[in-house]
Amino acid sequence: MDQRPVSAAPQKGPPSWKLAPPHDTLTQGMVVSGFATLPTGRSLFLQFCWDKAPKKGGGAWLAALQAIAPISDADGREARAAGLGFTWEGLRKMGLNANTLASFDRPFKEGMFQEDRLRRLGDRREGKWLGTVIEGGPKWSGNTPLDNAAVDSEARAFDDEEKVVEEHIVTPITVHALLLLYEKDEESAEAWCRAVGDALAPHNVKIVHDLPLDLRPDERGIAREHFGFADGVSQPAPFEPGVVTVKGGADYPQDPWNGVPLGEVLMGHVNGHHEVALGPVVIDTPEGRAAGLPAHARGEGFLDLGLDGSYMVVRELKQNVAAFWKSMGEAAERINKRDPEHSGHIDAHWLATRVIGRDLDGNLLCPVNPTGVLPVDKYNQPDNDFLFYDRDRLGLGCPLGSHVRRGNPRDGLAPKPSDKQTLLDAANNHRILRRGRKYGPTIADPQTDDGKDRGLLFICLNTDITRQFEFVQQTWMLNPNFAFLYDETDPLLGPRGMLTIPEKPLRRIIEVDTFVQMAGGEYFFLPSMPAIRYLASL
Repeated sequence: MDQRPVSAAPQKGPPSWKLAPPHDTLTQGMVVSGFATLPTGRSLFLQFCWDKAPKKGGGAWLAALQAIAPISDADGREARAAGLGFTWEGLRKMGLNANTLASFDRPFKEGMFQEDRLRRLGDRREGKWLGTVIEGGPKWSGNTPLDNAAVDSEARAFDDEEKVVEEHIVTPITVHALLLLYEKDEESAEAWCRAVGDALAPHNVKIVHDLPLDLRPDERGIAREHFGFADGVSQPAPFEPGVVTVKGGADYPQDPWNGVPLGEVLMGHVNGHHEVALGPVVIDTPEGRAAGLPAHARGEGFLDLGLDGSYMVVRELKQNVAAFWKSMGEAAERINKRDPEHSGHIDAHWLATRVIGRDLDGNLLCPVNPTGVLPVDKYNQPDNDFLFYDRDRLGLGCPLGSHVRRGNPRDGLAPKPSDKQTLLDAANNHRILRRGRKYGPTIADPQTDDGKDRGLLFICLNTDITRQFEFVQQTWMLNPNFAFLYDETDPLLGPRGMLTIPEKPLRRIIEVDTFVQMAGGEYFFLPSMPAIRYLASL
């Protein structure tokens, strides 16, 4: 069984991890913190409005930004905070060297809207946007240009097949950088946004899209997304001796359930495959040294641009709250009519929790507990220290195809008891660190559509986009044969389809529509503090 470790005495709150010096001052603060003490925020999507990459001066806007909105490092709590990421095209437009641009990971260089990536992410197929995307197609992306191989149609000797030229998919809004601002209240956030816009305008940097970000935790510290469910409950717990610590300086212990090596989150550190997570490099120059970039550990004559940085996946996900709850109610009514003898307990809330896999407060559905959910932990928080195989292998509590079970199957995919640890370790090699927030007003009546735009700005950090974010999306979320299921995908993020809910004496199968739609997205580079200084020197 997944027993909890013995603790000498209860603590007031769960221990949080931090970075030891010097990494705390080298890493952006949003890596370590979700800035829960700053409930209001803004996401400002920036476009560099010049035609060609300048030979010099492409980073001048960044120096101006640092004067009005300095990017926060991870060395402690801030009165207000900021984070910054760049698209590949944004870095190119700033004048970053072509060889350095080539040293980034392939998904980042191709961008989220590369044709094959959109297919794997469940956004587009056979030249058409799917129902999981807003009507008319996404509003924004990095509009990353196709690489040479994608547009090479020249016939060559011994080619067995005709060259297929990729379609260049372009959105109306082009984003070159994303600035995230976190403030204590709405008035302060709005004033800060105006100041940032005024500072950037002389440098021909324009705010082309913005979203108000909201994090309103309740008295227990639980924040909820617009459907009403607790959000951000399950997170990986990074560890690395001497680097990841707790308050007081001791090493952060390896979590038996959610522990991942720091290299899954930050470049330049050992990852789950016992390799150093690769990042971009730049040629050794006085400017790079002055910015604080270290010599690359394995590349003579190069500086490490990636150390203590990460890749940031961003997707704007629009939520149709009223349609979701109306659909849950209608599905419950149909079940009640077909099976009145055994369905008295089934209502909209009961079905919605099966779609998610947790109750509204974030407690895992659990068949072996009399309350039907996993009890809270010793900090009065939803318990995240659990495994599936021994507790709920058949999904009688948390359905096999539910959103949280697909997002992190833990040991639940093990074919036999002896494989539990192997499958848990394998699952943890695909974890992502989430840093998103909801946007838009809270709906007054979840049953009535008020016409307002609301949703989640999904943000996650990982060092291997293919193995982490894209794997989770394609192989777990959208896999129609996940966990012995047939022709079902994630009931929350996937296309319209069926969800099997195991129950005794009957199993329930309901149809779930699409209530979350992608409105824009891109892959960003989240640079370290020295890397930001280097980019400002361009």
